[in-house]
Amino acid sequence: MTHTSTATVTGMLAEIQIVPVVVLDDPAGANELADALVAGGIPCAEITFRTPAGLEALKALRGRTDLLLGAGTVLNAADVDLAADAGAKFIVSPGFGADVVTRCRERGVTAIPGVATASELQAAVAAGLRHVKFFPAEQAGGLPMLSALSGPFPEVRFMPSGGLRPDNVNTYLDHPAVFAAGGSWMVPRAAIVAGNFQEIARLCAETRSALAEHHRMDKGSIRCL
Repeated sequence: MTHTSTATVTGMLAEIQIVPVVVLDDPAGANELADALVAGGIPCAEITFRTPAGLEALKALRGRTDLLLGAGTVLNAADVDLAADAGAKFIVSPGFGADVVTRCRERGVTAIPGVATASELQAAVAAGLRHVKFFPAEQAGGLPMLSALSGPFPEVRFMPSGGLRPDNVNTYLDHPAVFAAGGSWMVPRAAIVAGNFQEIARLCAETRSALAEHHRMDKGSIRCL
């Protein structure tokens, strides 16, 4: 696997802003899904290990240069090896695991572990991390909790995930400590199972358009002040 620096990967995620959290039941549609994501303007995917098809989907996509490929629900060092061998550039975990972070460094892939408490965040910072996943964001207290966690750790940037929707994602992305946001509303599992990749492309484009409109309105408000 070609090494891609953590700064490069997190910078790319920050530019894309939205990280689709994908659950696949059949790897056969992986490339059509990737085509839909790219066509919809969100060239990124966190392929979760929640199903056996996740690893096979990663393998099917590893040769693509138009998609930033990551693995999610990575729970141990052995899973890191599987994901890295399959071409993942970043690794997302629901919680903080020192073994996962260590193996990511050994394999040259970016670790984005989940945190929901100050203790977990402190452990992540002690491990040298500056980018973490805030999970499950809404259930763990939402923006007030994220703000509380970021206060003692101003150098940390968060990727909230869990409970994010089109009607609340912009409020997270507006927070100065947030570098990207994870969600699944643009990649509904039912649409993937049905092979309705046109709908996924539409949802991605709709999400991208809403983000652009939100930023345009924000800039307009600033000029009016």
